[in-house]
Amino acid sequence: MMNIPSFYLEPANYAADFPDLHYLRTEVFVVEQGIAPEIEFDDLDRDCRHLIARDAARRPIGCGRLSPTGRIGRMAVLPAWRRQKVGESLLRGLIELAGNLGLSEVTAHAQIAALGFYRRYGFQTVGAEFLEAGIPHTAIRLTIAAPAPMSRQSEDAPESSVPAIRLQTPEAAAEAALALVQQARRLLCIYSRNLDSRLYSQKPLVEALKQFALRNQRGAEVRIIVQEPEAIRGQQLPLIDLAQRLPSYIAIRAAVEAEDLNFRPAFIANDNGGYLFQLQSDRYDGHWSPNLPAQNRQLSEEFERVWQRARICSEFRALAL
Repeated sequence: MMNIPSFYLEPANYAADFPDLHYLRTEVFVVEQGIAPEIEFDDLDRDCRHLIARDAARRPIGCGRLSPTGRIGRMAVLPAWRRQKVGESLLRGLIELAGNLGLSEVTAHAQIAALGFYRRYGFQTVGAEFLEAGIPHTAIRLTIAAPAPMSRQSEDAPESSVPAIRLQTPEAAAEAALALVQQARRLLCIYSRNLDSRLYSQKPLVEALKQFALRNQRGAEVRIIVQEPEAIRGQQLPLIDLAQRLPSYIAIRAAVEAEDLNFRPAFIANDNGGYLFQLQSDRYDGHWSPNLPAQNRQLSEEFERVWQRARICSEFRALAL
């Protein structure tokens, strides 16, 4: 099953988010691994950049930090959230942060038990094993390239991340979707089971999609992946009508792989850092942000992977559905 768990990353302010960071690291390192609190919490914390992972209810589930010299550390994920890509997202987020700060290399002291995890992302060991806080470690490092701009990311995209906002109603989801379309630059990605009419038949949203497609002379593109095209064919959906009238701008593909068809959430991601995530495609409990790059990147990359293996919905090119 395609794995986009219901969590997101955000930068953590050490002072404001200290209770959450303290909770996570106490649970994982002090309680679970038996590391002394005076070792776990050091003076370097205040000088580091921190990332925190939160679930859909904004509860902290994981964290990590990056020192001014590029050392990644204090990677902690609660047991219930392991093997759900939280650690992967934190690591990638910290590496990206280092690149954005102009660092050419990141290092870490990796626990031997977690060495395979780091090696999957290109880290190499440096020197012999050693004990740190009574646990076997080894030094690792990764050379990172200069950061490349995200695909189709606008140079005037908002700089400040906006914490995720909880969604609970169709009305709130419709307002968020409209904002994402209006803020998009040249690319908008939609992943939906059957283009729920409560969202995608809203006139303001369809009109915004039309204007988005037509206002960008350099070539705007709306990419849509659906899981149940047969359920859409019998409906009179304004979005499908628009796609038929603007086939050069709006492309629709159908998921074909079992793991993609079994994926239950739905989401929207634009090329300006914004996203909307529904925990289930037929419900509106979820979260969104006009600019939260870490979560946007996660969804955009998953969308691209599915897009490449999805089939073109040629049936939606015909006027008679």
